[in-house]
Amino acid sequence: MARVVQFSAPRVAEVVDFDPPPLPDGHVRVRTAYSGISAGTELTAYRGTNPYLTRTWDPDARIFRDAEAGVSFPVVGWGYSESGEITEVAPDVDGLSVGDQVWGIWGHRSEAVLPADKLAGHQLPTGVSLAAASFTRVGAIAYNAILSARITLGDVVAIYGQGVIGLLATRLATLSGAQVVTVDAVESRREESLKYGAAASFAPGTAVEQIHPVDTAIELSGVYPALHEATRSVGVGGRVVASGFYQGDGTGLRLGEEFHHNRVELISSQIGGVPPELANRWSVDRLQRGFLELVGRGAVDPEPLITHRVPVEDAADAYVLLDTRPGDALQVVLEF
Repeated sequence: MARVVQFSAPRVAEVVDFDPPPLPDGHVRVRTAYSGISAGTELTAYRGTNPYLTRTWDPDARIFRDAEAGVSFPVVGWGYSESGEITEVAPDVDGLSVGDQVWGIWGHRSEAVLPADKLAGHQLPTGVSLAAASFTRVGAIAYNAILSARITLGDVVAIYGQGVIGLLATRLATLSGAQVVTVDAVESRREESLKYGAAASFAPGTAVEQIHPVDTAIELSGVYPALHEATRSVGVGGRVVASGFYQGDGTGLRLGEEFHHNRVELISSQIGGVPPELANRWSVDRLQRGFLELVGRGAVDPEPLITHRVPVEDAADAYVLLDTRPGDALQVVLEF
């Protein structure tokens, strides 16, 4: 039997058994080593606040419709940053072999059967461990925010939220030539951001008066008051990249104030696509590969961000930790 994590109801995570499916033509079987828990997007499903649980996404019109929910409990196999080893390859598959260590998206399950083309070129680069590879997707999210920010050498960039994605964005912004200041409510995360290249770090509430005006702000916490503070922190014509996953109504976001009077540019960054002006050269796959290349050559080291390695059978405890004591953890990975 194989195992998979499911959300049986809001704030109820369970590990259940399932029968491994047979291997069809054109597919490979992967045994999971690590699966990273997203403390942002994934917790919206765990808590029951994700819009897919109350509305339906129309992929053609690209709007949410107030119809029946597109996703319902139990939500099985959520998760989007996995690494593992190929254990079986269909006879008609070329380019992948048993024993290859790979990264990809197949959710919190002990094994998965995937189309070979979904893992083509996803072998781990030299110098990248399986644990580090579990950061591929979150690393790409941070990378996408940096591209959206259009940073130029010497820019002063404020990054709001110093969880895992925020810390990786801090490192990537520094590599891009920015002077980075960070904002987070958790002191340990502010201290960590200094290790990842921030010149200074501040608690919310006092930050704007000390850093205004910055050239660009990147908001990664997914909290509306933080997005408002990010908007206040930039100068006239400044740019704000909203890369968090905001839930519910925008309480605390007052667009009639600095946003309006300073003509602030507000950009949405989401991992479903790259900035439109870069779409002829960049893709989500390039973001992911590019992040791993940086890891492989030592420019970014995500592995120290792992604060908890949790056996999959204890997954429920991991979600309680992230939900109720977020300041006690950075990256939580499930081990299989």
